[in-house]
Amino acid sequence: MIKAKYQSVLDLGQKLNIQDGDVSEENGTLKIKGVANTQYEKNLLWDEIKEIGGDNPSDIMADIKVSDTSVYHRHTVKGGESLSKIAKHYYGDPMKYKEIFEANKNILKNPDVIHPDQELIIPNL
Repeated sequence: MIKAKYQSVLDLGQKLNIQDGDVSEENGTLKIKGVANTQYEKNLLWDEIKEIGGDNPSDIMADIKVSDTSVYHRHTVKGGESLSKIAKHYYGDPMKYKEIFEANKNILKNPDVIHPDQELIIPNL
């Protein structure tokens, strides 16, 4: 019953390829654990949990660790994207494009020129 309530969280975990995942139910509480690749992916899981159970859900316990804490996320550029669009997506602020540019100066020479399939570091802020 409780597992069905949080099925979208479990589906998202599979989509994100969460490692060392484990799901169990105990006394009406769903217990999930696993390792997300980045903090961004961990946040996506928590956002989904809160969407279902509210800000302080009492029927789920999640222990999600992060394997790569050196970055917030790694983003593969898609056609039509810009650093400001990417910054808005991850940080909610398009002006944070400068931080993304700084973190990727090894592959970017101009913040206005990015190419599809480039892998960009989205830094922890």
